[in-house]
Amino acid sequence: MFKPADMSQWQGRIDDVPDALRWHQTVKSWHEKQNSDNATVLLGFACDEGVRRNHGRLGAKEGPTAIRHALSNLAWHHHSAVFDGGDVICEDQQLEAAQRQLADKITAILNNNGRPLILGGGHEMAWGSFLGLSNHLQQTAAERRIGIINLDAHFDLRAPTPHTTSGTPFRQIAEQCDAQQQPFNYMVLGINPLANTKSLFEFAKTQNVTWRDDTNCTREQLPSITQQLDHFCQQIDELYLTICLDVFAPHIAPGVSAPSTIGIEPLFALELIERIKQRCSQHRVTWRMSDIAEMNPIYDIDQRTARLAARLIDATAKVYNR
Repeated sequence: MFKPADMSQWQGRIDDVPDALRWHQTVKSWHEKQNSDNATVLLGFACDEGVRRNHGRLGAKEGPTAIRHALSNLAWHHHSAVFDGGDVICEDQQLEAAQRQLADKITAILNNNGRPLILGGGHEMAWGSFLGLSNHLQQTAAERRIGIINLDAHFDLRAPTPHTTSGTPFRQIAEQCDAQQQPFNYMVLGINPLANTKSLFEFAKTQNVTWRDDTNCTREQLPSITQQLDHFCQQIDELYLTICLDVFAPHIAPGVSAPSTIGIEPLFALELIERIKQRCSQHRVTWRMSDIAEMNPIYDIDQRTARLAARLIDATAKVYNR
């Protein structure tokens, strides 16, 4: 099911002085035939059916609303518009239908020159996100190589046995790339070795996946990570960035479906976003879309996780709007 943007969610403080705008005063509703001129279009994925199938903690279907509330009162420092495109809602455990609808909405945004930024929701959203971008490129007859950078404690490369879950999206993407004789360009930063089995590491090796453990994702190691980004960006034309909030330390991001143990720090993630932007510019890669996964407000404390998600979204929107 699709629910158009509910603009009543966007509320906050109003300062009656010049140059004191906040997000809730500037975000506009988006419709499918609207040319967006490379502006950010937010789209919610209100679903945790993949998490349920993966035996995780339910509640991520409320993530998009929690993220919007956290965004609403942030100060506005952008130069172009941000739109709200509404929510794709998973009903009656129909995950596959919700993923297809998400893909269709993303394709529509891209076809109208928008840059989708998806608010989750479980990480099963990644399959719909990838399909949306892939379908857009096929419709434009553009033979462009897609690269995925995932900030995540998990590979999410499990085989669907028998059902797809929040742990299978990148396996599904790998299989589709293989079927279509396209490269599977996948980089994962923040892996928790104890949350991924040996078989997952072995499969990642067979697919030439690039990864770094959480203990090797610090600000001091950004120079070596940047070298990896250079190599990665040389192999792609389009970038899809996906951030799973369980990649962060649990005291920073408690509101997730599968809490981490060590995790990465927010400053590392923010600096990494800037490095990715620089590398994309240098290698002429189009940063086409992004998403934020596993926001679970039921387990959040003082809106820590939602506020972190909002900060990451603001940083990504700035990249889009430059």
